[in-house]
Amino acid sequence: MKLATAAQMRELDRKAIEKRNIPSIDLMERAAAEVAQAALDLLPEKPAKCRAAIFCGAGNNGGDGIGAARLLFLMGLKVRVFLVGDYDRLTPDAMEETGRLSECGVELEDFVPGDTAQAAWARSCQVVIDAVFGVGLSRKIAPDSSFAAAVDLINQCKGAVIAADIASGVEADTGRVLGRSVKADRTVTFSLPKIGQFTGDGAVLSGRVTVHDIGIPAALIREVPCPVQTVEADFAREALPPRKKDGHKGDFGKVLVVGGSVGYTGAPYLAASAAVRSGCGLVYLGVPDSIWPVEAAKCTSAMPFPLADRRGSLSRRALPELLERLEDCGVLALGPGLGRRASTRQLVWDLLQQTEKPVVLDADGINALEGHIDILDSRRGRVTILTPHDGEFARIGGDLSQGDRAGTARAFAREHGCVLVLKGHRTVTAGPEGNVLVNTTGNSGLAKGGSGDVLTGLIASLLAQGASPVMAAAGGVWIHGRAGDLAAETQTEYGLTPEDVIAAFPRVCLELQGT
Repeated sequence: MKLATAAQMRELDRKAIEKRNIPSIDLMERAAAEVAQAALDLLPEKPAKCRAAIFCGAGNNGGDGIGAARLLFLMGLKVRVFLVGDYDRLTPDAMEETGRLSECGVELEDFVPGDTAQAAWARSCQVVIDAVFGVGLSRKIAPDSSFAAAVDLINQCKGAVIAADIASGVEADTGRVLGRSVKADRTVTFSLPKIGQFTGDGAVLSGRVTVHDIGIPAALIREVPCPVQTVEADFAREALPPRKKDGHKGDFGKVLVVGGSVGYTGAPYLAASAAVRSGCGLVYLGVPDSIWPVEAAKCTSAMPFPLADRRGSLSRRALPELLERLEDCGVLALGPGLGRRASTRQLVWDLLQQTEKPVVLDADGINALEGHIDILDSRRGRVTILTPHDGEFARIGGDLSQGDRAGTARAFAREHGCVLVLKGHRTVTAGPEGNVLVNTTGNSGLAKGGSGDVLTGLIASLLAQGASPVMAAAGGVWIHGRAGDLAAETQTEYGLTPEDVIAAFPRVCLELQGT
């Protein structure tokens, strides 16, 4: 699903109005009807027994809210409509909607911060509509403004909150909060979803996002170039390479997982287990000699082997054997549980520089690049997939201080010629060509130690089986999240473990195959 920017939506509206001669008031009326229907869907009782508070700005987003208020009134709701802003600044279409509302006997009221009667009405409503700001908001809401007071009051209401087009205060292009934001239960957006509704804080504050047609021709929408898209089931389905009926284990990829240290024996085991469970034909696991007995006892399908170590961590002396074993493997998964000793970091640098094989780099493999990003740059032209969380990303130069996860990920991937999987809520995958894919699966149960190791093994497995780097990365993230969702149905988000996620991989495969 394509995700649009505010500028793209403005241009789309302009083309519909100027080139296709669609009256702007008609677009507003259709938008208002969708907002009103969403409000009806969330009412706990018959409309005649319910109240609605509608908070509107002076722009066209406010016009959508004013139009929705009229429709709800005609359906039997008791409504009050509060203008947050100046009456004199109403756009022509918003003014037209105000006149139509007045003809029904309902007047647009000035919102007065601190007015106890207005606040009491809003808090008594079963549904509240936020139409204060549209997608064009680009500066912070002043904390002492009437806009801030309106946002605060909306968030204090017990009724269901519906945002018209976007939750006020969420930046459409990034998902960051501009000072403060409405927390919506549902966002009714138009023509195309916005980047900020699926990334950053906006992904949480938008609630359930639904996209509605308001009459803009589909041909115009198809013309919108959107390098940022969501990952859905059909994309993940393509990431599962077909299985040859007469295939043997050598036909389904070979992965070498390298990781582990004393105290971190679970991480490499989880990565290897995920690679096996997701279809990889042969999975080898290289670990320090001191923990090899533990891994040998754990693993029944992956094949662990000992490597030279120093004080419980891998030593640089393991390099020759690893390079030799890599000759017969398709993908290197490097980093889970490695530790951060100097000799281990040097081993990571040497492997990255000397192997031509695709590498999935995670955890301490990423940390080893701190202050040495030139080593990553030296792999330009070779496949390197990095899977950092925010802290690891910061160590290698990623700056998320502006709240633009998609934009920052895209810039990093292009600058360093890699595929970046920036983990977190709505994980972002960015490719070296500038494409960005936002994940739509997963839950808080995945926020546990070991989940990232599972993801590393899964991505390496898909890559080894023939998926393209971006497909393996973004598809792997979707499958990982979906497995977490399925496992949480029985284990709960509290009780969910990385092992549960691995065990749910076959159920995800069955879903994707339509079985």
